[in-house]
Amino acid sequence: MFLRIVLIFLIVFTTLSCAKKKSEAELQLDKKIDPYQTYAEGFEAFEKGDYFYANKKFSEAELNFEIIEYAAKSAIMSSYALYGINFYDQAIENLERYLRKYPADKNVMYAHYLTALVYYEQISDEKKDLQPLLKATEKINFFINKYPNSEYSIDLKFKIDLIKNQMAAKELYVAKYYINTQKWVPAINRLKIIVKDYQETVFIEEALHRLVEIHYYLGLEGEAKKYAKILGYNYNSSRWFEQSYKLLNKDYKIVKKKENKKDQNFFKKILNKIK
Repeated sequence: MFLRIVLIFLIVFTTLSCAKKKSEAELQLDKKIDPYQTYAEGFEAFEKGDYFYANKKFSEAELNFEIIEYAAKSAIMSSYALYGINFYDQAIENLERYLRKYPADKNVMYAHYLTALVYYEQISDEKKDLQPLLKATEKINFFINKYPNSEYSIDLKFKIDLIKNQMAAKELYVAKYYINTQKWVPAINRLKIIVKDYQETVFIEEALHRLVEIHYYLGLEGEAKKYAKILGYNYNSSRWFEQSYKLLNKDYKIVKKKENKKDQNFFKKILNKIK
């Protein structure tokens, strides 16, 4: 019995020793990785558009660089590679880890810009989830406020205008759903959001017209005329004003513009001469 216990002990000890030696051998192998060469391989792959391989190499380089500045650079390049293959969740996770681990790095501003860009890229049409729009708005506003004089702020200011249009489109889409289901109060509330918060978007004219339309249908002609006046004062040449005006003035007929046949014939003659 005693010999059996000794034998089991020796087997366990030998197994653990081998495992320890193997682990030490693997550690030595990791130390032999040249992070400079690994980063160069990653950058070469990145330039060729092979973002999968680039991400792998940048990640390896980060783990093996002893100089923190180079490790940080590898981390952000890894994030960019993930962005390049539309791995948005992984890119965000990697960027957030970079910002926590290397808060004093010189490329922090670019990391914030890339974060805003990743959220912006996930924005789809007005029928889809609102969350990417909100996150993109939050990150873009953060960047513009923190780095107002940066060259990247110009790009993001343009994108925030596009986001506002998208937000207005979503509000209008929901308002139309409520109109179709005759839920007038929530429809009016959605349209008022566009009038209040998204006056500079292309959807303001239709929003005002829909407010005229709903209030007129409900017999609230005073409210309908109020919104019609706003529409007429600011957008009296738009088709939405014509629709509202016709609604409030039944005898008014919308005149369709006739084609200028003379001009068409003139251009045909010129084209024939060119031939």
